[in-house]
Amino acid sequence: MADSDEEPTTQDETVVTKYRTVGTVVNKVLEAVVKKCEVGASVRAVCEFGDQKIKEELAPCMKRDKQIKKGVAFPTCISVNNCICHFSPLASEPDYVLKDEDVVKVDLGAHLDGFIAVVAHTIVVGASNEKKITGKKAKAILAAHYASEVALRLLRPDNETYKITDAIQKVSSIYGCKPIEGMLSHQLKQNRIDGEKTIIQNPNHMQKKDHEKFTFEPYEVYAMDVLISSGEGVGREQDTRVSIYKRTEETYMLKLQTSKKFLSEVTNKYANMPFNLRYFEDEKRAKMGVNECVNHKLVEPFQVLYEKPSEFVAQFKFTALVMPNRTIKITGLPFEESIYECETVIEDPEIKALLETEVDTKKKKKKPGQAKAMEVDGENKASGETKMEVDASA
Repeated sequence: MADSDEEPTTQDETVVTKYRTVGTVVNKVLEAVVKKCEVGASVRAVCEFGDQKIKEELAPCMKRDKQIKKGVAFPTCISVNNCICHFSPLASEPDYVLKDEDVVKVDLGAHLDGFIAVVAHTIVVGASNEKKITGKKAKAILAAHYASEVALRLLRPDNETYKITDAIQKVSSIYGCKPIEGMLSHQLKQNRIDGEKTIIQNPNHMQKKDHEKFTFEPYEVYAMDVLISSGEGVGREQDTRVSIYKRTEETYMLKLQTSKKFLSEVTNKYANMPFNLRYFEDEKRAKMGVNECVNHKLVEPFQVLYEKPSEFVAQFKFTALVMPNRTIKITGLPFEESIYECETVIEDPEIKALLETEVDTKKKKKKPGQAKAMEVDGENKASGETKMEVDASA
């Protein structure tokens, strides 16, 4: 176990157990949110449901330890069709009502004692084996799925981050798609959702020049986020108001009392975790207070981005623990490949070899003396997640 003054890592089995527990919560919430994504559903209402569900599912976890903080690590977002990310509208902003055949990306996250698990999944409203997904929608979703599967198999010690960047680009091109330019996947640390090590996808010339390459090391944790477009892969801001923000490490003496009160509430309630302006009792005052904070870089916005209106964007995100001999995927739902119809076949030998690498989904027995599972409902229970382990020697 690491010394008390060292940063806690997955070398400590207690930390692994916390990750597995919060991963189980996130998967359960994602499954519930996906079920809510049906024709006629309000995106705002489903996002509110997702955030509330996270709190409910976390409530029994480690409840005997009153000092343990837990909650939303990334507010529920539902981005539809050409909307790339971060759509989670305020009560005062326009909502979106889901329609048949909409491409829906659900993105959310939770934390337990600051250990973060995030996930994203793409579905098509109304799709089934009798009503298969075809065309650009199928290509974008299949490209995103297989790119995320390849990324999982490359996320292992001693590999460089650009191996994943290049593989995502290759899978996308097979399907005639493009990764969203400049999107980053971050290393996760306790109480930090945007660690210093990052994996970039589809960097432009300047991004490739400025972005640092990293090497994966044992006991690191990553949020691997794959976003693929049927179009040119360039995100643009429109007039959709930002609702999600995160506290930065910058300091500044704010002038407005409203801004000071807003920042104090952010610091006390959400610390470094992203939050939605919906969480504030007085949304109008929150919208006023956030402006001065953004202007002085005390909080950073998560912009709502869009592709061209005629295009579709798919997203798959998972949380993975990089261990010395395997990588453990703790978040993500099964992919329903049978409902997609596409003539494209992956023939690239390198990509095929990676996809054929076995992923162990068997739960491993606990060894004597291993850390106990988190306390749930007053009892010690196993976290229950289906973890996917990739042999790092493969």
